[in-house]
Amino acid sequence: MAMEKIAYFVSDAHLGIDPNGCIPQRESLLIECLESWKENASHVVIVGDLFEFWYEYKYYVVRSHFELFRAFSDLVNAGVQVHLIRGNHDFAYGDYFPKALGVQVHSKLHLDIQGKKIFVQHGDGVAKSDFGYRMLRRILDFPVNRKLFQMLHPDWGMALARFVGRNSRKIGESREIRLNEYLNWGNRMLQQGPFDFCIHGHHHIAGIWDTENGKVASAGEWIWNPSYLMLKEGELSLQKVIP
Repeated sequence: MAMEKIAYFVSDAHLGIDPNGCIPQRESLLIECLESWKENASHVVIVGDLFEFWYEYKYYVVRSHFELFRAFSDLVNAGVQVHLIRGNHDFAYGDYFPKALGVQVHSKLHLDIQGKKIFVQHGDGVAKSDFGYRMLRRILDFPVNRKLFQMLHPDWGMALARFVGRNSRKIGESREIRLNEYLNWGNRMLQQGPFDFCIHGHHHIAGIWDTENGKVASAGEWIWNPSYLMLKEGELSLQKVIP
């Protein structure tokens, strides 16, 4: 009997910036992984914040990510289900990924793979300590504000967004991560399904944790210590990537 194909979960690549100490050529490394999964993957799920910033203009696409777009398209053409979760840095997806690449875009996702029920969400705003972010997200996502941003030349808009992102990142680096808040939230999501696994990202801490109602897992990040989650034969594991 043929073995079921593998599901892969990647989070928080934040492509488009290169913070101090980040691994070199990390987008190329991610593309290499995607290409290596093409033959044995059933699903590839990007669990939010693939980009440091994303905004879709009518005629403009960030050309520096062309090889990444092609890698996603190649996966889809090979029969792999590719899903993209909206993150707090790249929530403004339009129809480019579904229409041009065949990549499905979600705010949250339910999957049934290898006999396991899986809930996937980026994880931004679920912790009580994220109150300030939740307010900022409402402002950024307000239709009038998005329309005003669209009026900027794309090069200016991208430069402004990356400038804001760099400065907000410096502030965020000193913020305490209250992991228990994410585990409590994940435990609630597991119960509501019910689900076997709750997979998220956002806080960049890679791990798999047992809770009362199942396993809560974070795919980690792809900036300094790249990792991903792998579901194989019904077992979820954390894999480290060596550049």
